[in-house]
Amino acid sequence: MLRFLGNRLLQSAVVLLGVSAIVFFCLFLAGDPAALMMSPDASRAEIDTFRKAMGFDDPILVQYLRYLGKALTGDFGISLRFQRPVLELVLERLPATALLAVAALAWSTALGFVFGVLAAIKPGGIVDFLVRTVALAGQAVPVFWLGLVLILFFAMKWRLLPTGGYGEARHLILPALTLGAYYTSAVTRLVRASLIDVMGEDYIRTARAKGLSPGRVIIGHALRNALIPVLTVQAMYFAALLGGALVTEIIFAWPGIGRLAVQAIQNRDFPLVQAVVLLASTVFVLANLLVDIAYVLLNPRIRL
Repeated sequence: MLRFLGNRLLQSAVVLLGVSAIVFFCLFLAGDPAALMMSPDASRAEIDTFRKAMGFDDPILVQYLRYLGKALTGDFGISLRFQRPVLELVLERLPATALLAVAALAWSTALGFVFGVLAAIKPGGIVDFLVRTVALAGQAVPVFWLGLVLILFFAMKWRLLPTGGYGEARHLILPALTLGAYYTSAVTRLVRASLIDVMGEDYIRTARAKGLSPGRVIIGHALRNALIPVLTVQAMYFAALLGGALVTEIIFAWPGIGRLAVQAIQNRDFPLVQAVVLLASTVFVLANLLVDIAYVLLNPRIRL
């Protein structure tokens, strides 16, 4: 187990190192970073002064090693727009995005599991058909459209919930519903497919032959093995929700990481963009690491 963990930690470190290099060098692919970060009205002298102050006149490899060294200590530079440490800004917005992601994942997982199990009990039945139809429709609906529809009915027509904002539970409902809708459908389909596959195994037939009830067969025997692929997707979903809640946060004026990233791009605040992208990548890498560890814990025969 320790060797497995060591290998996975080493692989994760290499991936993050590669991501940091890509994020850093992409800035230079767009042209002169000093000119890109400065206002279009800035003079050549002002751009040269800024370039020297930011260290852009050093060799690019030196700049990368300097950026990497500072990033390892949590120093991602100063935001050009907000004139505050980048890490401070990101950590300030992170709780809002994490709250939204957890709420969206919680309700989508709970509902997806219920629908998936109901559909898998009798494949091809009327319940299965209805669940699959709703799940397919849920994945086909664009996030921005669903968000606008929810605002139209629940906020503007029926006046039950606010159109946006942050700080109270009622502010969270519509964004969480919007963000989790797609994942509910995805979890439903995945749980259904995984359960149907597991229900065909010999040990399930043995459990049935012993006279166990369908509920005990599913909950006590089938769900454990069916959880492995579902768990993989769940971890990826959470990482995607943390890093990809951009549209939802903009529609509902939610003060999270996604909205901060859009503001950073609009303001050409590249230190802030780099930090947000690196954070999102780190979340994905950590999610993969946790999934691999969960694989081994759920099924010790697996050695990735």
